[in-house]
Amino acid sequence: MKHIITVSNLNKNYDSFQAVKGISFEVVEGEIFGLLGPNGAGKTTTLEIMETLREKTSGEVYINGFQVGKDDNEIKKIIGVQLQSAGYYPSLTLLELIELFAGLYCQSVNGLELLKKVGLQDKAHAKYKELSGGQKQRFSIATTLINKPLIVFLDEPTTGLDPQARRNLWDLIRNIRDEGTTVVITTHYMDEAEELCNRVAIVESGKIIALATPDQLIDDLIAKGFERKKEVKKANLEDVFLSLTGQEWRE
Repeated sequence: MKHIITVSNLNKNYDSFQAVKGISFEVVEGEIFGLLGPNGAGKTTTLEIMETLREKTSGEVYINGFQVGKDDNEIKKIIGVQLQSAGYYPSLTLLELIELFAGLYCQSVNGLELLKKVGLQDKAHAKYKELSGGQKQRFSIATTLINKPLIVFLDEPTTGLDPQARRNLWDLIRNIRDEGTTVVITTHYMDEAEELCNRVAIVESGKIIALATPDQLIDDLIAKGFERKKEVKKANLEDVFLSLTGQEWRE
């Protein structure tokens, strides 16, 4: 079992405010690892430090043996980072954008095959600004795969999406993992983490307060005598919605 990411006693200060307070964890190669927590908990800051996008105050971070802060150029070659909408030229087509990013990475990429992976092959010649919210998110994930990364970082990839788009992205993230890529994801949707993640770290006020598999964390809570006030059913309202409306990719 190889630890592809190691974070040791990571701290990040903004003047007198301490956003990350001594966080430590490891990510196993080939897993989907989740950083969970409310807004402002420090999970995005932690992610950005691992991505080499933000400087740490202290501590150590290693990505596949390379040290963040010293080997950043080597790290950038082996990771895929999901860009926000502002990172794209809105008037370029999806194929043109893929060619642009492939050139930046010095990679040869079959743009249509990449778009097919995320169900956007029919939008190859559409401009980015013409896409729906779910399509933009799928395309942003496609761009993380251009340099054939060992690790993909996804920061709240399903925020604001409807149930179909959310479930589609879940399938896509699983497929990325199944093809051998390690995935690190931040989310504050607990059902998403329970469905996707092999292990999760729960972050609160800059500290990790729990780290285990979702099943283990749930079993530990039940062992303490926790009972839900409402009976748990075999399906939820989202399942009903998807059963009635379908789960195909929407255009």
